[in-house]
Amino acid sequence: MVSNEKSVKRRGIQSVGVGLRVLSALASQKGAANLSSIAQAAALSASQTHRYLSSLMEAEMVKQEQRSGLYDLDAGAIRLGLAALSRIDIFAMADDVFAQFAKDSGRTCLVAIWGDAGPTIIRWFDGTPPVITSLAIGSVLPPLRSATGRVFCAFGDPALIERIGKTVMRAEKRAIGDANAILDDVRASGLAMVKGDLIPGLRAVAAPVFDLQGRLVLVASALAYEGMLAPDDNAIAPQLLASCKQLTEALGGKWPLESASGSPSRRRGGAKESHTD
Repeated sequence: MVSNEKSVKRRGIQSVGVGLRVLSALASQKGAANLSSIAQAAALSASQTHRYLSSLMEAEMVKQEQRSGLYDLDAGAIRLGLAALSRIDIFAMADDVFAQFAKDSGRTCLVAIWGDAGPTIIRWFDGTPPVITSLAIGSVLPPLRSATGRVFCAFGDPALIERIGKTVMRAEKRAIGDANAILDDVRASGLAMVKGDLIPGLRAVAAPVFDLQGRLVLVASALAYEGMLAPDDNAIAPQLLASCKQLTEALGGKWPLESASGSPSRRRGGAKESHTD
């Protein structure tokens, strides 16, 4: 008797899991989808998928369009998604992701947002060993001469960036040369990497985090000092990019940089770069 009860309970749990898989498969489609597309995405047979879709329709999680016969998310799924979005704490989630990155990589990691004065550090996670620098939480970074700033300039809202003033941007462009080419490299690789002159021996690589609407919301940077081998930066860069992708997806966003190389171009930089982060 006990064995039968456990078996029934196990089947029920498995059914919930499969049902959620079907719902997730539908959600992954670009819009309303036919049965075969959903079944393929869920890795189930069409008959299995149809049974679960029928149950999800009864629960108002899925609807079927009468004319086309295509399936789409219904009001119940929308309410569930909105409830989840309303409970997102982006900064708490960033703390978890980048504290783990600092622990796994051994690199000091900082997180920045675009503030009234430009890229502003809001989180700092020490690596092993920690990086000692004049930078701290609240520090404002140069928009074009820092790795963090370059990511904001490459992926951020141009109107927002314009607010910091054309004078600052012009001065920095003169210092680093071809700003447009540098930002094109950042967009191609998904990363910005600099070697600093203002803080001698300090290097940084930075990557973006996007929200549900594809907007840039945070930039994370990993720091290294002179005693850390430069070739190790090539291993750290994809780790940082993976952490940023992880947070983007946790925020409900779709990672827009699947075609990014993950390797910052070495054609530009070096002596003309004059700040890190």
